[in-house]
Amino acid sequence: MPNKITRRKALTTSIKGSVAAMAGYSFAPTWANSPAGYGAEIRQKLPFRISLNTSTISAYKLPVDQQIDKVAATGFDGIELWMRDVKSYLESGGTTAILRQKLQTGNLILEDMIGFSPWCSDDAGERKKAVAQLRKEMLLTAELGGKYIAAPVLSLKTLDPAKFDAYIERYSAILDLKSETTVTPLLELWGMGALHKLADCAKIAIGTAHPDAAILLDFYHIYRGGNSWETLDLLNGARLPVIHINDYPATPSSDKLTDADRVLPGEGICPFDEILPKLYASGFRGGLSVELFNKDYWASMDVDTLLKKSYESTFRTVKNTLDDRG
Repeated sequence: MPNKITRRKALTTSIKGSVAAMAGYSFAPTWANSPAGYGAEIRQKLPFRISLNTSTISAYKLPVDQQIDKVAATGFDGIELWMRDVKSYLESGGTTAILRQKLQTGNLILEDMIGFSPWCSDDAGERKKAVAQLRKEMLLTAELGGKYIAAPVLSLKTLDPAKFDAYIERYSAILDLKSETTVTPLLELWGMGALHKLADCAKIAIGTAHPDAAILLDFYHIYRGGNSWETLDLLNGARLPVIHINDYPATPSSDKLTDADRVLPGEGICPFDEILPKLYASGFRGGLSVELFNKDYWASMDVDTLLKKSYESTFRTVKNTLDDRG
């Protein structure tokens, strides 16, 4: 069932005020009348962009140029591309110029690139190679017109409390690569990884004292990592360029969930009626990018159907957080 604001007493006056402010946006459901794209007519009327992480359609094995075309045709505002897909396309004779033109023609913002460089490794040799790899991937991202790249903490099973200064130094080092690449690495929280606590993520990012430090969040990962929604709005939402949007079921328990358990927004128990107004009040105006790895969806839907449902469910989730505002 879609999540709706029900005047929960837990919501503060400021959050209620933010909902009232958001009510000024027009939310006419126009996708049914828009054969050129389900979001084409409401693209500028939502307070957040609706985007797609191409993990959601990864099982269909589409080359990256076709991914872009289909995401654009569905009406999404932005896209997150996986580095491995782009590299495979380039190795097959494609060019970054073609991909950049497709993004521009489809009116798609490249929210970020999804890469997996182990830049935070405790092994100095591995870390040096990883930073060199990341630099190349940041330059490739820039060629596509992108400004951000995901930077999860790999090669670490757990965070050592005695090494936070080292983690801060390592993140600061890759942030400094922006001066030559124009791309910002986003410190990514993973609910099943070493960096699964929002407080630790913020500690590392804030500790850099770097003007470009930024975090990549994910609703599933926040829940999976055992974090609370109550303090999410302590973050400056204006510093969050994109957030992965998805939902999660009531069972199994959070500590037993896997990536494959993610469901479309509105099909689980994620309290979007509280979260989205809080994010808006904190200044967030970025992209909500659908990221799923749901095998049941892949088995029961073709790629166009899943894209359509991904767009519509996300649109409705945002809309329904405002409908019962009384």
